[in-house]
Amino acid sequence: MKSMFLKLLLLALSLSVVTACQQEEQATDEAVSNLEVVAEVEVSDKPVDFSAKAEEISKKYIIADTHVDVPYRLLEKYDDVSGSTEGGDFDYPRAVKGGLDAPFMSIYTPADLEEKGGSKAQAEQLIDMVEKMAADSPEKFAIALSPGDLLRNFRQGVMSLPMGMENGSPLEGDLANVEHFFKRGIRYITLAHSLSNHLSDSSYDEARPNDGLSDFGRAVVKEMNRLGMMVDVSHLSDKAFYDVLEVSEVPVIASHSSAREFTPGFERNMSDEMIKALAEKGGVIFINFGSTFVSQASRDNYDAYKEARQKFMDENGVSVEHESVMTFTEQYRAEKPFEFADLAIVLNHFDHVIDLVGVDYVGIGSDYDGVGDSLPTGLKDVSTYPNLIEGLLVRGYSEDDIAKILSGNLLRVWTQVENHAQQQ
Repeated sequence: MKSMFLKLLLLALSLSVVTACQQEEQATDEAVSNLEVVAEVEVSDKPVDFSAKAEEISKKYIIADTHVDVPYRLLEKYDDVSGSTEGGDFDYPRAVKGGLDAPFMSIYTPADLEEKGGSKAQAEQLIDMVEKMAADSPEKFAIALSPGDLLRNFRQGVMSLPMGMENGSPLEGDLANVEHFFKRGIRYITLAHSLSNHLSDSSYDEARPNDGLSDFGRAVVKEMNRLGMMVDVSHLSDKAFYDVLEVSEVPVIASHSSAREFTPGFERNMSDEMIKALAEKGGVIFINFGSTFVSQASRDNYDAYKEARQKFMDENGVSVEHESVMTFTEQYRAEKPFEFADLAIVLNHFDHVIDLVGVDYVGIGSDYDGVGDSLPTGLKDVSTYPNLIEGLLVRGYSEDDIAKILSGNLLRVWTQVENHAQQQ
């Protein structure tokens, strides 16, 4: 069965419509017919209702988001996301409304666990949680281990829950743990997070003990290639990024990064040179929606707040957890509200990447449930993907282009990584 689904995937990709079929037995002729219908609509003299078209597209194609931080959110405060929840950016009803079909569940471990210990145990706990979500609501969720799984689940009306590990710390220096987590369902690893670790230097950390990738990190990349696991370069230092490109035999991804062009000096985002190098190797950058990722004005606003908060803590001898700091924050934000980005700014990042390297190398990596309350207006939760699609339509992108952005580019890379592993 898996072989049949992969064949369907390759067929759909060759037509640039990875999910053109919504019927269980739909064949090539029907997919071609669908494309001809689209072409007729595009040449019609009637004005296009972009909002209605966006809703249609959101249901017609798989929408994959490569970074959604639901598991860690539930670890801090459990919610039954199979139904409506008051908090957070994700739950099943909102995801269905937005057309989301494949949110990669982020198996995130805080960077400080590298030193404290317990990274592997926490990763195991979060994977257990995702498996429980699927087991408790099989009519709504299913674990996805391959592109074929995504296609099958989509046809059956079930939301896929693929998993990516954010931070390589849970490997704990044992190369065998790469295969262990692969068997547990992990399909990409973000090698580092907010601090440099035993695999890689982090873009957020002034300390660069590895001068890029460590020897162990290089071995991990090779093992991921062997197994068919995608390598994620988000969070890495620039040097580590280029080390990954040198070592990896297959395309790599940036699961939730944006363009540094709009945030000069913010190493967490990717420079034009890095985006070009990523694309030259066939990789994809998945755009992070967080306001401080996409807007310099938002970054400046947040940096000013952090500086003022630090000054308050130093003057009063308190830590960030102290109640007085929360009071300070409330008063500060009452006078100087956070500056949110908007949908247009996020679309600018898509435009920039496409202008640089083409539409085949960009996708969605929202960071929902991972960037707090900093999400842009128009993209506040998983119900809002049609807003993004509408914005792309208004800017002149074709349905074929949008299908690639929504999932086609991800499925192409994931398939390449799988195929390489199967040829070993």
